[in-house]
Amino acid sequence: MIESLIQFDQVGVSIHGKAILTDISFDLNAGDKAVFRGKSGAGKSTVLKTLLGLCPLAKGMVYFQGKPLEKSVIAEIRRCAAYIGQEPVLGAETVRDALLLPFQFKAHSGNKPSESNLIDALRTLHLPEAILSQDCNRVSGGEKQRIALARGLLLGKSLYLLDEVTSALDVESKQAVFDVFADPRLTVLSVAHDPDWVSLCGRVFDLEAGRMMEEKQHGDA
Repeated sequence: MIESLIQFDQVGVSIHGKAILTDISFDLNAGDKAVFRGKSGAGKSTVLKTLLGLCPLAKGMVYFQGKPLEKSVIAEIRRCAAYIGQEPVLGAETVRDALLLPFQFKAHSGNKPSESNLIDALRTLHLPEAILSQDCNRVSGGEKQRIALARGLLLGKSLYLLDEVTSALDVESKQAVFDVFADPRLTVLSVAHDPDWVSLCGRVFDLEAGRMMEEKQHGDA
């Protein structure tokens, strides 16, 4: 039997006394592509933040590779995961600097990508080489999302936590992102309203007012 990569077991999360998630249970295996969908305020983004240890559990437990979510496990998740929101913070002046930023830290300093690595990662996501010298505050929201994805690829991340990551993309750019995540080595836990993204995901979880309503496997009516 394959051990789940991620498991939520009857998870509850409350913020300022208000229940945000109630009895959320699901599991993902490595390579799964999953999406949470539902109305704004349903708690979808909270699921991603809970996995990253940003929202304390009021009830239940989260497991990663069979280990309960505690400080050392949260650090392990963050090492292998890339969290990309609707408006990623690139944290640098130019796009080149943003892509190289994580490699200034000791954990990644030995794996600094070459110029050709940077260009290849950008081209994979339909971004031009010339964007490397552009100021980060001059790039569009959709470009920022793809730059953040390129940074995750350069870091060799295997788990992607994506919050409306195709919301600002045109059809061609969206297809480039789809092609990247077709890789069976990458695990995806996402939040989306985009029907094209939802149709890409093999597992679809419907969330309403913090409760799981149902799961649909890809191809279900």
